[in-house]
Amino acid sequence: MAGGVDTGVLDPRAAEQLRRHHVRRHVLARVGVYVAAILAALACAGPFIWSAITASKLNEDLYDPVNNPFVFNDPPTLDHIVFLFTETTFPTFAWNTLWVGFLVVAITLALGLPAAYSIARLTRSWSGAMGILIFFVYLIPPSLLFLSLSRLVVSLGLQDSTWSLVLIYPTITLPVSTWLLIGFLKALPKDIEEQAMVDGYSRVGAFARIVVPLLFPGIVAVVVFAFTLTASEFIYALAFIAPTDEKVVSTGVPTELIRGDVFFWQSLQAANVIIAVPIAFVFNVFLARFISGFTMGAVKG
Repeated sequence: MAGGVDTGVLDPRAAEQLRRHHVRRHVLARVGVYVAAILAALACAGPFIWSAITASKLNEDLYDPVNNPFVFNDPPTLDHIVFLFTETTFPTFAWNTLWVGFLVVAITLALGLPAAYSIARLTRSWSGAMGILIFFVYLIPPSLLFLSLSRLVVSLGLQDSTWSLVLIYPTITLPVSTWLLIGFLKALPKDIEEQAMVDGYSRVGAFARIVVPLLFPGIVAVVVFAFTLTASEFIYALAFIAPTDEKVVSTGVPTELIRGDVFFWQSLQAANVIIAVPIAFVFNVFLARFISGFTMGAVKG
């Protein structure tokens, strides 16, 4: 109060101007967020869009430097996609990648789940150090392990066979997958399985029937990580496999579609799109659980 006038009450006109100011700021902030999100989405999707358009372009359209690479200056064609499936062994590469990835994921889960559970739940003095050591194994560059792993592959008679990849890839996927699952298990209260054991379950039964369903987000994260890494790994796949009918996509596509100085560019891009679409679809279906598995594993690990 000053001189009997309440200075705490705003003039209605000033109050309306303040309200409009806040509304404008709110609208501009939302517009800015949406614009940034759209630009980020375009930046991320740009290579994929370019690959999809390139895969359907005629040679004269693709190699003319004055043409816009993001539009069809000439009518599109499916000849390069047909060439990929009929004139190359791409279907074999895709099948090899699929079954190798499936087996690697299965091995990763079969070994990683019990390992993560034993470290996270069976309290021992070495548990923490063991968890850190497992993660450090993942940080070892594959090139340092190449000679020892190649001797192992040769001694088992698996050279030039996709079974060599089934043997080798879990050494890459297991450490980080176990680390993620340890973190996720630490986020689950022990009371859940203890109550299950009070109700008559064994520890193994409580783990299989109670813990594993609750670990689903972490399992999804491990599945996506392991399969993506398996499908994209190049060094071991190139070094251990030479026969064309045993190759996977990561090595088969470039060696089959790059012949000397001849690049089957449209077919290369078609292969990229065909492999990326199923992985992207599965990833987006389980996106929320994938992020949950990674964040909980990272925070609690």
